[in-house]
Amino acid sequence: MIINHPILGPRDAQEFVYLGDAALIDRPDGLTAGNEAFHDYVYLRDNPAGVHRELWYHEQGDRSWLVVTRNTVTHEITGVELARDVARSRGRSK
Repeated sequence: MIINHPILGPRDAQEFVYLGDAALIDRPDGLTAGNEAFHDYVYLRDNPAGVHRELWYHEQGDRSWLVVTRNTVTHEITGVELARDVARSRGRSK
């Protein structure tokens, strides 16, 4: 599988580590969120068949985090964004 890195261009997926659902970017606030919110964040995950946004870490390259939009049935990648840009667009500065 080839991931089209937004900065480095096409890269083999073996350079990356899959880290799960891209919803992990939306971590609950430690000061205001309760135990239930953290429980849900840590343990409850969707397992979709079809288009899904995922976090990938470029371990064998520039060590960037990416949000990859991928069809989990066909493995077709339809979008790749830097995770920092996704977080910033949601009002977070990571």
